[in-house]
Amino acid sequence: MPTELTLTNARIVLEDDIVHGAVVIRDGLIAEISDTPTVAGEDMGGDYLLPGLVELHTDHLEAHYSPRPGVRWNTTAAIQAHDAQVASSGITTVFDCLRMGSDADGGFEKGEMRAMADALEEAGRQDRLRADHLIHLRCEVSTDNVLDHFEEFENDPQVRLVSLMDHAPGQRQFQTMEQYTLYYKTKRGLSDAAFAEFCNRQQALSARYAKPHRDAIAAHCAARGIAVASHDDATLEHVEEAIGYGIRLAEFPTSVEAARASHGAGMSVLMGAPNIVRGKSHSGNIAARDLATMGVLDVLSSDYVPLSLIQAPFMLADENEAISLPKAIAMVSSTPARTVGLDDRGRIAVGLRADLVRVRRPEGVPVVRSVWRQGTRVA
Repeated sequence: MPTELTLTNARIVLEDDIVHGAVVIRDGLIAEISDTPTVAGEDMGGDYLLPGLVELHTDHLEAHYSPRPGVRWNTTAAIQAHDAQVASSGITTVFDCLRMGSDADGGFEKGEMRAMADALEEAGRQDRLRADHLIHLRCEVSTDNVLDHFEEFENDPQVRLVSLMDHAPGQRQFQTMEQYTLYYKTKRGLSDAAFAEFCNRQQALSARYAKPHRDAIAAHCAARGIAVASHDDATLEHVEEAIGYGIRLAEFPTSVEAARASHGAGMSVLMGAPNIVRGKSHSGNIAARDLATMGVLDVLSSDYVPLSLIQAPFMLADENEAISLPKAIAMVSSTPARTVGLDDRGRIAVGLRADLVRVRRPEGVPVVRSVWRQGTRVA
């Protein structure tokens, strides 16, 4: 039997406008959009109705699985806790980051992330999940075992995004030793000798493995049509390299120069929503608000705080006259969806999936009141 639901008296955030009206959902899809509230239907009380948020980069699942160093949580329990927090933040499509490659900097043993992916798939089959979960493989190309880990996912259809990362000292995110020292020496309490040994090892691994591993992974993704992201690009040379790999997404560029060049080359520039909320980068790099003001910020990611993905676009619209609320919401919905080839969601438009979020914004932090995925209420 066909199912139908009408959501009325809502401020509907379209791609380029906000209309006060109603949305009709039929069989999981958006069937009608009216700029006049209807008499019948579920009354939204004048709240915003947004497209479901699309999250491309979150490390949050790993944090639930390994909440303390050396601790491993039950995979299904970790997935459900992560999923509940994601959905209650208005995220209806989430790309769960799974790390490929382990070294002295951390990571997981071979097989652990494969087991997590299998648990995700099983959780979906058992109808445990509120959000739609896809996989984003974070490939630490400077590790010696990244290809061993990656091969476990070579034919997994849930893998829709792969990022190429190198967190060695002197590379990308950590161009200066001041930043790297804070991260890996001061915070971990390493001695001078231990820190020097750690740095030398990481730099040697990067010099040996980063380029061939980038080449191999990028080639595999190109053959399978998987979107590829470049991580922490800092220079024009990094951007030129990304162009050569057919990169679609520039994640967390660490310089204005790299962000401008990536955007100009047609890549979607992604920055962290926590960066917007805090007003600065946690690692001392460029502020996302500055890129927004320059017009070179395309996508926001919650990164490590799921709720920031609904909070940041409202803050941008409040603080920047050049950024309307529809434009800000596009950074967390339609643009990320298009970047990775998900053309069936990310907008409130007839024929698309009825992934919708009801949001009240009295002042300050917005309140997610209801969430629908494919027309079914999930939060």
